Amino acid sequence: MQRRSFVAAMLAAPAVAQPQWPDRPVRLVVPDAPGGGNDITGRIFAHHLQMALGQGFPVENRVGAGGRIGVEHVFRSPADGGTLLLGNAGSNGINAALYQNLPYNLEADFTPISLLVTGPNALCINPRALPAANMAELLAMLRARPPGSVNYASAGPGSSAHFSGELFKAMAGLDLTHIPFRGAVQMGQAVASGDTPVVIGNLVNLQGFIARGEIRLMAVTSLVRWPATPDVPTLHDSGLPGFETLAWNGLFGPAGLAPAITARLLLELRRIAGLAEVQERIAAIGGQLVVSEPAALAARVRDDITKWRRLAAQANIRAD
Repeated sequence: MQRRSFVAAMLAAPAVAQPQWPDRPVRLVVPDAPGGGNDITGRIFAHHLQMALGQGFPVENRVGAGGRIGVEHVFRSPADGGTLLLGNAGSNGINAALYQNLPYNLEADFTPISLLVTGPNALCINPRALPAANMAELLAMLRARPPGSVNYASAGPGSSAHFSGELFKAMAGLDLTHIPFRGAVQMGQAVASGDTPVVIGNLVNLQGFIARGEIRLMAVTSLVRWPATPDVPTLHDSGLPGFETLAWNGLFGPAGLAPAITARLLLELRRIAGLAEVQERIAAIGGQLVVSEPAALAARVRDDITKWRRLAAQANIRAD
């Protein structure tokens, strides 16, 4: 007999097992600054969840410490469905490698609900500071510069851009200087100004700068070319075989969130992901909708933690 999906199994449970939703707005905590790809995604889904559930669904940007502040807030919140987290590759993966003293366990202390959006990171440069036409020219140019003289930007310590930059340094044999910023918008602005001429950040965060011609997209970090940018090579095919980093975000609750609440949310997320309006908005920022079973989100967190802990040990990266 075929195994029933998580949603089907939970919706078939006895009605008496269904908990009541909290009689207050459901807060969606985004551990990133406003205006970035994670914030945009959170607001898209919050808007439609508010309409589906018939109650407020405000987005709260709790920024700082590479996402630790927002994640810890949700960790300490009641598991009653009233507080949810839009986690991402940095806040819910890389931070386990970066910080040695987290007050929570990213695998055990949160309830995974669903992946929402994934996408590659994008290697971008300021074309005035680094006038390279392709990856071969860029690598040659960077290797010819004095060690530490070229800066790369990130959205903060522990962000996807930070660890993607460190992986790039390790695999390309480069000595670049990490310059962290408070959020994705500030990161992109720094590359556009030329002060920090290199970044490997989420494509969704850099898309606007690329479209305006302020920065140049050189390569993406998926193993195969990304459908939204079919003419752009991968780093894997540009002299760095095996290079892969994926940006993602997903919905979490505190540990102990009732399975019926998870099932209801997942049912609505699947419906929302099927809306043409949502598909168009996510595609416009270079993302791909991937609403999933909770186990897929748990596996993504586990695999990312393993990968980034290995890099942190090799590169001696620590924040504590």
